[in-house]
Amino acid sequence: MIILKDVVLHRGSKTLLDGASLTLNPGEKVGLVGRNGTGKSTLFALLDGSLREDGGICQVPTHWRRAQVSQHMPETPISATAFVLEGDAVLMAARAEVHAAEASGDGERMGYAYTALYDAGEADAVSRAQTLILGLGFQQSELNRPVNSFSGGWRMRLQLARALICPSDLLLLDEPTNHLDLDALVWLETWLTRYSGTLLLISHDRDFLDNVCQVTVHLERQRLTRYGGNYAFYEKQRAERLALEQSAYTRQQDQIAHLQKFIARFKAKASKAKQAQSRVKALGRMEMLAPLLLEAEFTFTFSPPKHLPNPMLTLENGVLGYAAAPILSSVNLSVLAGQRIGILGANGQGKSTLVKTIARAISPLHGELTEGRGLRIGYFAQQEMDVLDSKANPLEHFVRLAKDLAQQGILEGQGTREQDLKNFLGQFHFGGDRLFQAVGTMSGGEKARLVLSMIVWQRPNLLLLDEPTNHLDLTTREALSMALNEFDGTVMLVSHDRALLREVCDEFWMVSQGRVSPFPGDLEDYQRFLLEEARRSRVPTETIPTTPIVPVEPQPLDTKRRESIPKTKPPVREVARLEQQMADLHEKKKAAELALSTTQDPATLRHHGELLTTLICELEKLEEQWLTLTS
Repeated sequence: MIILKDVVLHRGSKTLLDGASLTLNPGEKVGLVGRNGTGKSTLFALLDGSLREDGGICQVPTHWRRAQVSQHMPETPISATAFVLEGDAVLMAARAEVHAAEASGDGERMGYAYTALYDAGEADAVSRAQTLILGLGFQQSELNRPVNSFSGGWRMRLQLARALICPSDLLLLDEPTNHLDLDALVWLETWLTRYSGTLLLISHDRDFLDNVCQVTVHLERQRLTRYGGNYAFYEKQRAERLALEQSAYTRQQDQIAHLQKFIARFKAKASKAKQAQSRVKALGRMEMLAPLLLEAEFTFTFSPPKHLPNPMLTLENGVLGYAAAPILSSVNLSVLAGQRIGILGANGQGKSTLVKTIARAISPLHGELTEGRGLRIGYFAQQEMDVLDSKANPLEHFVRLAKDLAQQGILEGQGTREQDLKNFLGQFHFGGDRLFQAVGTMSGGEKARLVLSMIVWQRPNLLLLDEPTNHLDLTTREALSMALNEFDGTVMLVSHDRALLREVCDEFWMVSQGRVSPFPGDLEDYQRFLLEEARRSRVPTETIPTTPIVPVEPQPLDTKRRESIPKTKPPVREVARLEQQMADLHEKKKAAELALSTTQDPATLRHHGELLTTLICELEKLEEQWLTLTS
């Protein structure tokens, strides 16, 4: 087990742990939570051996194998499959020993080496690596693409796959969902629930923590507090404790009354649609969590819009994307005043393209986009630097924004004096020296906060939010959820944070296969749909639950049009032929393994060792062909 006793840990001049104690048992899946900057990642460095405690005792079993995601961005021409395989340290060591044994000519050493190679999983190594790669959202055609041909986010997914393939007793995952879409997140969630070792997980995704972890550890005020349940259990227990401890009881009651009033109003107008009822349930939990919401780093509200055009905008016969690569076609949609729309779909399907088109960041290739009179858009880009200048400071951003809006003639009473702008930025914790700090030197959370402040200041009536929570801690996410629920305008939200989608959205659109269509169910239906799709495409089959799942088929937004998708069956004869060949090779492989274990003759050992290696390679090729045909 892992034991921390009265641990003191410094990082520079800052004390992160002071007399902290904690015990974690083998096989426990633990969520580590706490505000940004409290030392969660530094605690990981202590547990992986990169740091030593400055006081007290930190014990991790010396025989435990540890794995974690490297933060180094790989720059290598080797294939994605080979790169992930290199993460299996046991297999790599076994392969190296085989080469050394063969070079030595020592028959006994070769026998042991080949046995160790087999025990390390050489026979199914490639299929194990490719299962992870495909599960994390890559396509079959990308398995052998060079690593350096992928963008940064996809390379980090490969680093995650390397950590998962490495045999380990302790797995440390620091924000593993940051580069994942909802589809890959659901797959990873399922994989981790089957992981047999001890897992420590840092995440700001409440649903992910709830579904994976059975223990929650809270890092606060340089101490570690263990809660014997998932994140929802921790929230409930801590909220009850804070409600008893907090001196500002009247303020809590005002917040609770405010929440209850909003929820009652929403319940009264909510339809019986499944999405709306799911949102009612999600909002209900916020009544209990009022004390926690008061601890958010900052709170804010969106001012009531001056105008609410209806419809906000329409798009007819739209083709969206880029001149060389159209992504979405036949897009017909209307966005109405007051809608709360969650946009679902895998990475690369066109969610951001849709949002960028509506935000005027790119123009439709074809079709007519019509905006309602008085439309004012607040756009949060997935990459904050799309709307920020790395060299400018927060005050400069606001001065530029005020000038732009003045030139457009749409300033509506906002104070534009420098002191007014400074006062407003102070509400978002940009005061003092932070007012003049270059954006390029800011943390991800600070950049996200600056973008939010710019959106709030503009008083939009349509919010387009593309992954707004990537760098926000859990309490700040709650503050954003509250602000969005109080917002009187329209919200269109792309997020892999299921809790935020559930609390904010009461209808969903799905972007898939070049189309935009309404998804008739709630998020639970969408998750079942994803798992069923994964089962159908065998990506990856061994991690899919065995309980039957009924997928929800999305319908297009234009109900007059129905697209039929042809379904092709794999060539039965070719599949049968490959399966027979694989069965024959498995028999030969067993014979070679038996010969290796029963002979001491060096020449015979070398012959059967080389034969076994050849058979394994042939099996891998056949398995790849079989996967291609049956996917």
